[in-house]
Amino acid sequence: MGIVASVLKKFHGGVHPPGRKELSEQCAIESMPMPKRLVVPFHQHLGAPSEPVVNVGDTLFKGDLLGSAGDGISAPVHAPTSGTIVAIEEHVVGHPSGLTMLCAILEPDGKDQWNPQLQGVDDPFSLEPAAVRDLVKSAGVVGLGGATFPSFVKLSPPRDKVVDLLLINAVECEPYLTCDARLMEERPLDVVEGIRIMLHALQTKECVIGIENNKPKAIAAMQNAVAREASGKDGNIRVVVLPVMYPQGSEKQLIEVVTGRQVPSKGLPIHIGVVVHNVATAVAVRDAVRFGRPLVSRIVTVTGQGITRPANIEVLIGTLADDVIAHCGGLKPGTCKVVMGGPMMGLALHQTNIPIVKGSSGILALTQDESSGKPEHSCIRCGSCVSACPIQLVPCTMAWFAKTEQFDQLINVDLFDCVECGSCAYVCPSNVPLVHYFRYGKLALQSKAREEKKRELNKQRTKLRDERLAREKEEKERKKEEMKAKMAAKKKGKGTETHGSEAVSGEESRS
Repeated sequence: MGIVASVLKKFHGGVHPPGRKELSEQCAIESMPMPKRLVVPFHQHLGAPSEPVVNVGDTLFKGDLLGSAGDGISAPVHAPTSGTIVAIEEHVVGHPSGLTMLCAILEPDGKDQWNPQLQGVDDPFSLEPAAVRDLVKSAGVVGLGGATFPSFVKLSPPRDKVVDLLLINAVECEPYLTCDARLMEERPLDVVEGIRIMLHALQTKECVIGIENNKPKAIAAMQNAVAREASGKDGNIRVVVLPVMYPQGSEKQLIEVVTGRQVPSKGLPIHIGVVVHNVATAVAVRDAVRFGRPLVSRIVTVTGQGITRPANIEVLIGTLADDVIAHCGGLKPGTCKVVMGGPMMGLALHQTNIPIVKGSSGILALTQDESSGKPEHSCIRCGSCVSACPIQLVPCTMAWFAKTEQFDQLINVDLFDCVECGSCAYVCPSNVPLVHYFRYGKLALQSKAREEKKRELNKQRTKLRDERLAREKEEKERKKEEMKAKMAAKKKGKGTETHGSEAVSGEESRS
């Protein structure tokens, strides 16, 4: 089947953490009741933050623009429901540092009324591919698997690159999370329609939906939907069942398993002819193009032994985690940690009054039994992390360089190839928080690069200023010399006139 390997490959490393999906996999998707207020950050995606276009006191419809896309890679942000903007202020968000971010505070009016001007397209396949991409961009659709990369960018491959395969990531390899599986079980035809729209935008015909074999109901639903909706139509879509292995949902590992090809270091999937989109992103693309609806909600798995009632909930963007937890009955006694996202790559929350954003796939309430919480010990150089790393890096060395702030050495060990999957930390017998060190090292190198860029810019500005001052000085000197020359010429001219007058007077006296 073209680029797709006839036999599934296996990527290097990987781990088998307990799945714990049984807690929520039978929970049908439900709607979250309207909260009293929504806190919508203007930056919910990879790239430049959106720029506010609303003011306090503005009354909005659901789907109205809150923030326009910034320059370059960015995505707009929209009102999750109808209501009034009561504040635009800094608010704490889900970030390891606990930092705040500019947010629009929206007070719902309870009507949940879409803007009547939002219109979809009855036949998306009659549109030019560029028009489809524009609709996806204006709807603020981003990758819903967690990376939140603006989707229109992936649907806009460079002219010199040919897309051989659209790979739909339905692996959901993170333990506990079941939101993608429930989406496939309940809306499989919407998934397929979204895939066909993306194939049209990419102008390619081959698609593979990768699903791990621990989701038999989702596999059956998608196979039936593909057989029903894709047969006889443009595009060759098929479901590929994969063995369970973490982090198979990382796009580089998924590409290697399905195609046998490896994405080069510092390269992108498009460099080997592949574009990867999450299964929930396909539905968001379908809703944006068919109905003109911006991305204003997402499905969130709320689970863990510390939550009273596990659930899969469609939540409006900007809903506080506090409200979601309360909707699920609250936290049980003995809950020691709340995580946003999955247990391997998610973020432990210091507080729960933070908003759900486009990349929030789960809220986990974990007890002591589910959380390691063990103290860090010195690395024993056992090599377990090296064996587990799917990118074939040397995590123990990378962590040591970051911990001892040998940042020049970090540049030489391919730190930025790390996908922060947590496999290394999971197998570490010394409980070294390896990913934390990697994030610290990346942040330090990025800060250093920004400082070097700033210094270089200041150096260039100083050089340009010195050159300007030198030109101005030279110009002043030139004008000064010109003035002296004019004065001398003028003085010489006056002297000539004086001598001429004296000569005329002498002639007249002699006559």
